[in-house]
Amino acid sequence: MAESTPKPEGSPSTDESAVHIVYTEKPSINEEPEAFHIRTLASVVGSEDAAKEALIYSYKNAASGFSAKLTPQQGVENVSMIKEETTDCWE
Repeated sequence: MAESTPKPEGSPSTDESAVHIVYTEKPSINEEPEAFHIRTLASVVGSEDAAKEALIYSYKNAASGFSAKLTPQQGVENVSMIKEETTDCWE
């Protein structure tokens, strides 16, 4: 049986949530930034209620984006989804 390497104290496990900061494109002029961020986050966490619970802060002035508590897998899914939605910005 293979031994697992102990994680340093205080490091998150693979299923533990951590705070992620996600930069997004600016929402359309008709949509409030926080509503756009919740809608974007809901596609990763599964529902609008879960997105509202995960959302910590919605950045609206100097940059567009949000901070949210996500598992490592949700963080990867979020980055992939954001890149797909904003491919013009990445090229």
